[in-house]
Amino acid sequence: MKGFKGSQPTIYDVAALSGVSISTVSRVLNSPEKVGDVARLKVIAAIDELGFVPKAEARARALQYSPRIGVLTPFITAPSFVQRLRGISSALTQTNHELIIYTVDSLPRLQGYLTNLPIKGNLEGLIVMSLPIDEPSAQRLVQHGPHAVFIEYHQNGFSSIEIDDYQGGKLAAQYLVSKGHLRCGFIGDIDPPNFAIRPVVQRLKGFHQGLEEAGLTLTADYIRSSPYGQEKTQQAVFELLNLPLPPTAIFAAADIQATVALKVARGMGLHVPDDLAVLGFDDLDLADYIGLTTIRQPLDDSGRIAVELLLSKLASPDQPSQHIQLPLNIVERETV
Repeated sequence: MKGFKGSQPTIYDVAALSGVSISTVSRVLNSPEKVGDVARLKVIAAIDELGFVPKAEARARALQYSPRIGVLTPFITAPSFVQRLRGISSALTQTNHELIIYTVDSLPRLQGYLTNLPIKGNLEGLIVMSLPIDEPSAQRLVQHGPHAVFIEYHQNGFSSIEIDDYQGGKLAAQYLVSKGHLRCGFIGDIDPPNFAIRPVVQRLKGFHQGLEEAGLTLTADYIRSSPYGQEKTQQAVFELLNLPLPPTAIFAAADIQATVALKVARGMGLHVPDDLAVLGFDDLDLADYIGLTTIRQPLDDSGRIAVELLLSKLASPDQPSQHIQLPLNIVERETV
């Protein structure tokens, strides 16, 4: 370590080594999204080089209350994330842990959390939901803690709960083909923000492969990339249904988009599933309410199992990491 001798490094050492002011270091630790990339990365590099951590008494004060479990998550209002959080919350109600949610809306904010959460020491455990992290951030968690578990992302050295999105896409293709559909369309967010994982890309690849194995071709005309918002999804569905040879079935890579597809189709006078079949992915609560046929992933279970893995790791820190793959299955209702 550089910059100090014989004692723990301080915020002053971090400022000196990174060449920025004390206030800039403080902002990186508390409001990283307000700091420019160049300065923020300098401070992070200095923190890592020095092995900087807050004073022990500050950490003790942070932990004198109920032990805290943090959840690092994007898209807090997306229904699939809400259901995962429900699973996490229900599992933690059986313990005395306090749940703290950290929402990510940009890459700087994600990097900021991954910098300051390990060194602040006010969390006993962390669940990282549907977010990728780089190797330096992973090593920071290993070195400083807290113990972490990942949902929907495989990180070497950490326990994780995942699904096979590629196989999910193949399952969608096989199911629609088995129902006699020869022209299938796809709608999904295949261009997510740069701080997010890309499960829908894998679902599309699996869907493409499943159709190919059935002797069918998924051309670019039948693929629409759309974020989860209603307006853009409506436009994507409208474009598909106005092709010279429109699809007889649409696979929406998220239930929330499948519901929009149903609304647009019915608004155009189409009968579901006679004129158009719609298949979703997730099996949200609303899917049952509206009779949506969908591919079920165990959202609540993934949150509950993440808590179980994390609490097990906290009780026995030396136990090896576990990687659990949850099953996918078709839930048949009224839209296919």
